Amino acid sequence: MKLVIVTGMSGAGKGTAMKMLEDAGYYCVDNLPLPLVPKFAELITTPNSEITKVALGLDIRLDKTSEEISQILSEIEKQGVSFEILFLDAADEVLIKRYKETRRLHPADKTGSVQAGIDRERAMMEGLKQKADYVIDTTRLLTRELKEELERIFVKQEAYNSLMVTIVSFGFKYGIPLEADLVFDVRFLPNPFYIEGMKHLTGNDAPVRDYVMGFEEAGQFLDKLEDMIRFLIPNYIKEGKYRLVIGIGCTGGKHRSVTLANALYERMKDKGDYGLTVVHKDIKVGV
Repeated sequence: MKLVIVTGMSGAGKGTAMKMLEDAGYYCVDNLPLPLVPKFAELITTPNSEITKVALGLDIRLDKTSEEISQILSEIEKQGVSFEILFLDAADEVLIKRYKETRRLHPADKTGSVQAGIDRERAMMEGLKQKADYVIDTTRLLTRELKEELERIFVKQEAYNSLMVTIVSFGFKYGIPLEADLVFDVRFLPNPFYIEGMKHLTGNDAPVRDYVMGFEEAGQFLDKLEDMIRFLIPNYIKEGKYRLVIGIGCTGGKHRSVTLANALYERMKDKGDYGLTVVHKDIKVGV
């Protein structure tokens, strides 16, 4: 019997993950009262049970702590029940945005301060996060990408990507992405904005892409950048980093940065033990 404990920061996608696991054939139980968890584990491990895959969602609320959950998990381990922990996380600003969209109170703070709730919950959850077998950062993940990652881990039984790498193109005129860990300026390349017929195109269009990549310096930049990123990634993984955001900026975030972000993505996809996605932050600004 396979048991997956699904937990993490409120708003990071636990509910979505539970639905996906249910679609993948897991028997899902969410928000079971902590005192009932050992009994539940005992029931699902009964010999001849028809249930072979279970996902159990656990949340921290005002009256619960990470230590209490850890004690319960230790108790079911003593019963001989093995399990894996899936922890879902996201950047504070993304969690705040999601809560504003739903207009819900944060479960860890009833005063109405979402940030205070996030701070309190993050401190409470740190111990559980450290014990997690899988940590997935959903800050930049599309629902489709989260589903693919869960299927890869829990259905196809493939290797877990402990580091999620996001390549973000942006325009300096609109500001550097706050979540960026590394920022690279590609304004040293000629700007297609001033070339006839390209002003209203983007780096996703072949004429702009061919123009930008037609300069020898663009290829040299990519060679050096790829080499550095490939050096950094295994060292970040070794140090326990879960998210790496690489910002590539030009003036408006539509031509050069988009082209080079796409090119870096193509070079690095499917070539390492990391998840990879590309986001074009300012490509539609002013359109």
